[in-house]
Amino acid sequence: MALSVGIVGLPNVGKSTVFNALTAGKAEAANYPFCTIDPNVGIVPVPDARLKKIEKHIKTQKIIPAIVEIVDIAGLVKGASQGEGLGNKFLANIRETNAILMMVRCFDDPNVIHVAGSVDPMRDIDVIDLELALADVETAEKRLKKAQGAAKTGSKEGKAELAVVEKVFAHLQAGKAVRSLELPDDDKKQVATWGFLTSKPVLYCCNVGESDLPKGNQWSDLVRERAKKEGAGVVVLCGKVEAELAEVGEEDRGELLASYGLEEPALATLARECYRLLGLQSYFTAGEKEVRAWTIRKGAQGPEAAGVIHTDFEKGFIRAQVYSLADLEQYGSEAAIKAAGRLRMEGKEYVVQDGDIMHFLFNV
Repeated sequence: MALSVGIVGLPNVGKSTVFNALTAGKAEAANYPFCTIDPNVGIVPVPDARLKKIEKHIKTQKIIPAIVEIVDIAGLVKGASQGEGLGNKFLANIRETNAILMMVRCFDDPNVIHVAGSVDPMRDIDVIDLELALADVETAEKRLKKAQGAAKTGSKEGKAELAVVEKVFAHLQAGKAVRSLELPDDDKKQVATWGFLTSKPVLYCCNVGESDLPKGNQWSDLVRERAKKEGAGVVVLCGKVEAELAEVGEEDRGELLASYGLEEPALATLARECYRLLGLQSYFTAGEKEVRAWTIRKGAQGPEAAGVIHTDFEKGFIRAQVYSLADLEQYGSEAAIKAAGRLRMEGKEYVVQDGDIMHFLFNV
């Protein structure tokens, strides 16, 4: 399950600096088998201390973390929804991602000119939100015409879809994001397939100055307040510092982090926030060849979890052998876990828990 997050922002907000810091860390995910990707896609390993804990008891050739793909989307300008700047290409690139990482400038630097002449994160967010909403109104109008045609035929499904489209259209016209519209679960699933940009969850990334680490400043505080009201996520970072951290070796990183009052690079926090935002979790497979984290949605059952390894695993799922990291740490090996009667056999209805260690039995 590839998790893709698009970085968007106005020009000169530090988007490229942060993206370059992300891609500089690509070597950390060198074991990941699909890391030859487009130049505008960076991969960020999702830090997970549990992988090392598993390796202590199950010796392996390599550790493979879960990853987040970060897509560098060309800088947005006012009027993008009407084709200004890269216009349609910009909007199409966002459409293909699972979530939006909105880079917001929260630093003042006379050497870096702001496109609007002054630093004002609320105004900048409003510009981006407006462009995405205007593009969505256009999408909704097309969907509305199509649904009206289907409803005229007397189709029950057509009438039901029209009722949902009308709600979405009215919500957008009121200047509200699709993600804030309350709908029954079935309608939400349907709307999710219609490609609305404002339906995507948002993670605000406040780019602050070095002296504002680790907590941020008055501008990032405003973004936090806004995010809280919207139910969005927030990460505060300094693009320059992240770029510096990406360049130094592991042995020097701790000292550099400490000098800024940080416990880890903000890019690690960013990866975990993306996971949380999208309602994702990890389970593990562990053996001599690799200890690996696999990404699944919260609430996924056994066959769906097996399917992220290979579709054949899902189709031919019989059952899963499951144990916890706590069991592994207590008993020391899979054989000892089995001998203690702690190795569970779970069927198709089993809801996979975050951190489960699993082996799948399947029949092709």
